[in-house]
Amino acid sequence: MPTLQRLSADHTAALLAFELANRAYFAASVSDRGDEFFAQFTDGISAMLAEQEAGTGAYYVLVGEDGSALGRFNLYRLSGGTAELGYRVAQHVAGRGVATENVREMCRLAAREHGLRTLRAETNLDNLASQKVLEKAGFVAVGPASPGGRPGTRYERDLAAG
Repeated sequence: MPTLQRLSADHTAALLAFELANRAYFAASVSDRGDEFFAQFTDGISAMLAEQEAGTGAYYVLVGEDGSALGRFNLYRLSGGTAELGYRVAQHVAGRGVATENVREMCRLAAREHGLRTLRAETNLDNLASQKVLEKAGFVAVGPASPGGRPGTRYERDLAAG
């Protein structure tokens, strides 16, 4: 059974493998992160760990039974009881409710562990799967957005509403 674990430096190799294995899959629905992202991956993880330590971010990894990374679930820009939610799951587990289940769990963690009241997320208009995940997890469309410079929708979830 996969487990959602708080990001640690020990996850670095598994996350890099996850990002590389799913790069083309992710690029089909969100802007590609570019070669520099991969070249500086360890520095990026270090920055996320520093944000986590400072309380301005909370990052989680969905870890499979074999230790592989199956997904990333991130809370970032934590401020004033609000945060942005970002997530991605591996292609081979997509469409099985994994993203929805863990976005719901992130909502619980956001309220219980991080004292957040509101989560926000954005998705591209052509990313129907992500829109469904957010809606099933209780998010409501609140207006336009442009994630990665592409037309999209901004969502919010009031965590006090359950």
